[in-house]
This record gives sequence, C-alpha cells and structure tokens, in this order.
Amino acid sequence: MRVPKVLGIVSFKVFPAHMGGQQYIVHYYQSLAQYGKVILAVSSDNQVLAADKSDKDDATNAMSVYPILFNHWQGWKNLLRLKDLIQLIRKEEIEWTVIDHSYFGWLGFLLRVFTGKKFLIKSANIEANRFKEMGRKGWRLYQWYEKKVHQLANFSFFISETDRAFAIQHWGLPLHKTGVIPFGTFRKKPVTPEQRDELKRSLLNKHQLADNTILFFFNGTLDYIPNKKAIYDIIQELIPTLNKSSLTYKIIISGVQIERDLLSHISKCPEIIYEGFVQDIQAYYAATDCFICPVSLGAGVKTKLIDALASGLPVIAFEKSAEGISSLPLNKQLTRISNFNWNLFSESMIRFSELKREQETVSAEFYKEYHWDHIVQESILSLPK
Repeated sequence: MRVPKVLGIVSFKVFPAHMGGQQYIVHYYQSLAQYGKVILAVSSDNQVLAADKSDKDDATNAMSVYPILFNHWQGWKNLLRLKDLIQLIRKEEIEWTVIDHSYFGWLGFLLRVFTGKKFLIKSANIEANRFKEMGRKGWRLYQWYEKKVHQLANFSFFISETDRAFAIQHWGLPLHKTGVIPFGTFRKKPVTPEQRDELKRSLLNKHQLADNTILFFFNGTLDYIPNKKAIYDIIQELIPTLNKSSLTYKIIISGVQIERDLLSHISKCPEIIYEGFVQDIQAYYAATDCFICPVSLGAGVKTKLIDALASGLPVIAFEKSAEGISSLPLNKQLTRISNFNWNLFSESMIRFSELKREQETVSAEFYKEYHWDHIVQESILSLPK
C-alpha cells in the first residue's frame, strides 16, 4: 500500500479538538499519520501544543503542525502565505494538498498552478445548504463558489453518501472523482454492561438522584444554531409531554460555548442537568441510558450520533439528525422519528424507559466501517499517485 505525502490545510481552530467538527479533522489526520508523512497548515488561533497529545490510545500525532494561516474569516490574507506554502510543498515533497471544507478551495487551486500538485477537498457538509437552512445571507453566492471549487478539485471527499450523491447530481462531479470519509471512532466494541452500571451509579450519586431515574443525554456546541434550537425544543416541546407521564427522568446536557440566554432558560428547568464542558465525554455516553437528538436544522452528519452508537448507547433522533448514517445493521439501536413529530419523540422516550430490555448494540460491521483506520485506508490511501 503506497502512502502519499499529504499537506492538510485547515482554515479554522481544531486544536484542541473538543467539538465534533474539530475531531473529524484531527482524528482523521492522526490516523493517516500512522502510515506516512502528514503536514498540517492551520490557522494561527490553534493551540499547537494540543497537537502533541492524544486522548486515544491507538491514535498517534506523528504529524507536523504549522499555525501559519489566517482564519477563514480573513481568508483572502492567505495570499500572503502562498510563498510559504509553496516552499513547504517542495521541501516536504508533498503529493496531495487536502483542503478541509471548501473555504480555501481557491488556495488549493493556486497551489496546484504553482507546484503542479493535486488538491482535494474534504467536506463535512454541503456548506451552502447549511447556510440556507440557517437563514444566512449570501448563501447563493457561496453555493456558486462551493460548486466551482469542487469542480476544479482533482478529487472530493464527503462525509456521507447523501452529500456525495448531492454533489454528483447538482454539481456534475464525476463519480470516479468522489468518495466518502465518514466521521469515525477509535472504539472497536461497545461499553460493557458492568462499566455502564458502575458509571451510571456514580452519576446518580453525584446528582443525588433515585436509582430508577432514566438519564437522557444531549451534547454539542451550544451556540451553534441547530443545537441551540434543539435545546429550546427540548424545554418547550418534549419536557411538558414527558411530565404528563409517570417517568422519573433527567436530561443531561453538556457542551461548550453556551450563550447567556440559553443558560438562563436551562437554569429554570429542573428536569435538565447542565454539565457544561466535560473532559471525558465517553464517560457520559457510558453512564446515561439514551442519547436524544431532536435537531431539526443543519446539514451533514451529526457526529454526536456516531459517538453515541459506537459506545453502545441507544439513540432517539429526528430523521434530519440521522441523515447520512449508514443503513448498516444497527440492531434497533437507532430510533428515527419523523421530523417535528414531538409527540412521537416524547412517546419513544417514555416507551424506552418501559421496555427494560437488555442493551442492544450495533453490529461488528458498524465498528469495521466506522473505525478511523478503516476509513483512512479506504480514502486517500486508495487514491492513485
């Protein structure tokens, strides 16, 4: 297996990798670095020291990180870094330039003009569609740009088959110039029932909750509009219905960058426990009973669902939230709810608590398909020179 020498260009903060989008980038390059040379040029707001550490036992950080770029909000200024990047490509004998997201696709094109090296774009979502759903002005202009840079790229990777099919249909990309890099996991098996019992007891004791309390869980970047809306919907749509039942429950929410107005609403809701940023998110996937994802906005794959499924945690999610999740055997671990059907969503949460069934987990095929090592081998390592 031939391993290409890669220059990754990341126009935003990914170190430290706390959020799902950051982990999607960092964990991919960590896994790729196990096979060969990886050079990362990142924006200067990254904390590069964090790149020397990994919270995954089987991941490595054998890659060089250069925080020399301007953030994508000042992207045009990276014309001033063009010479440095050209020198880096020649010095390190780079074969592929990888652009994470489409923002700097134009930079990949210029680097190809001056060095002759191919560039590809690795997209976590169709950005224009996301901007449109969030009501951002200028989404049509970005739609034109996003289509154009993907057409100029030598290859395009998308986070799901859904996004890939969209690009082929609407942008005219040839099938053989596209591929999929899903959000991955380092897990190879679910959390054991014994570990779950121990961690749940610890969490119940921490918050002085009764043993029969069902713990639902939601996490994410909390100033991100789709996640913020989901929490308001939890408060306004789900909790009133849940409270009409005899269910003993709490909804645990964790995440970063919460805004003051949202925190104020949460503090007035006794059914919610707000944990803020948690260092060990895997412990919460193990200690809670069910992950809920009533996200109704946004594009791309909800990375939190892959994390929850990989840990063995049952998931209840809107169809919108579960877009892009493979139809591989999930053993009924993922319950998809039609969008905005709040009654069915809350009823599923209540029924979940009443089933008292043994833990069902995803199949071994899931762990093979979504393991980072497999993803790396099936993506850039399979490209021709």
